[in-house]
Amino acid sequence: EILLMGFYQPHEALSRFLVSAQQEFKIPIRYLQEYAALGTGGGIYHFRDQILSGGAEAFFVLNADVCSEFPLQEMLEFRQQHGDAHSFVILGTTANRTQALNYGCIVANTDTQEVQHYVEKPSTFVSEIINCGIYLFTPAIFQHIGEVFQRNQQELTLEESSNGWQRAEVIRLEQDVFTALAGSGKLYVYKTDGFWSQIKSAGSAIYASRLYLNQYSKSHPERLAQNKPGGPVIRGNVYIHPTASIDSTAVLGPNVSIGEGVAVGAGVRVRESIVLHGASLHDHTCVLNTIVGWDSTIGRWARVEGTPSDPNPNDPYAKIDSETLFRDGRLTPSITILGCSVTIPAEVVILNSIVLPHKELSRSYKNQIIL
Repeated sequence: EILLMGFYQPHEALSRFLVSAQQEFKIPIRYLQEYAALGTGGGIYHFRDQILSGGAEAFFVLNADVCSEFPLQEMLEFRQQHGDAHSFVILGTTANRTQALNYGCIVANTDTQEVQHYVEKPSTFVSEIINCGIYLFTPAIFQHIGEVFQRNQQELTLEESSNGWQRAEVIRLEQDVFTALAGSGKLYVYKTDGFWSQIKSAGSAIYASRLYLNQYSKSHPERLAQNKPGGPVIRGNVYIHPTASIDSTAVLGPNVSIGEGVAVGAGVRVRESIVLHGASLHDHTCVLNTIVGWDSTIGRWARVEGTPSDPNPNDPYAKIDSETLFRDGRLTPSITILGCSVTIPAEVVILNSIVLPHKELSRSYKNQIIL
């Protein structure tokens, strides 16, 4: 069973997605809406009855803004070998010393992998092992979250006059629970050498797509497009939906994903990009480092290009930086994003720009957000 939790108002598109995912994967999937933003620990504590309703011996908690190989089976086996029946496991990976400060840092016993110290986004270097936001818990975790809840209630009762807007139910797993559990013999870290990245911006999606396509090349090569007589030129890892129409003179890749019903014309060049369903790339367009929204159209001889924000390729432990949208009052150069149903005219250049949905452009743009 999969439970999605959040403070987002459910809507028709989410409901459609849940229904189609249940049909495809043959597994119950539900969305549970929090009545307020309750934090990473408060949400699962609020819905603890639903989580435990099937009599689960253990359950995984995964943050939605990460991509990974998700070595869940390995985490289960690791837990059987470390700790007792009530111990918990954090998935960890190695970051470089500078970027580790942007994550939860874990100090563990090198022999047992027991977490001895945990600090969320420390101000000075603590450890190169960082929290991946993927956890394996047993029902015993709710006892520890409950203790934080009780403590919050007591503190808020004492400070009600000044902090009445706060809620005792707002609980952060990282700062409130893991920090206290570290050194107690109940928390362990499973370190993965597989790929992992956070996804904090739309630009991260292209990097995440590259990681998944690379994984498919090893585990599911049949999912990737191959060079065939009469077909488009494929360079590197490329995914093409079976319903897409691609001209034989197009050149795709590396790191390209073509969605359902996409039409790609003659002489088109696409690289390091995601083209979502129903989009149309007319003859001789050039699309680089771009996300093309669904049902968007790019005219003939147009060029749509962005600037990648990838980690340092020379550092195996480098992570993608969480760039702000603006720096020094200017739009940070990043990938170009076309919202849904955007129309780009022929022979224009769109560079490092974000185009909101349902826009019909008439000229070239550079380094702009087009509202």
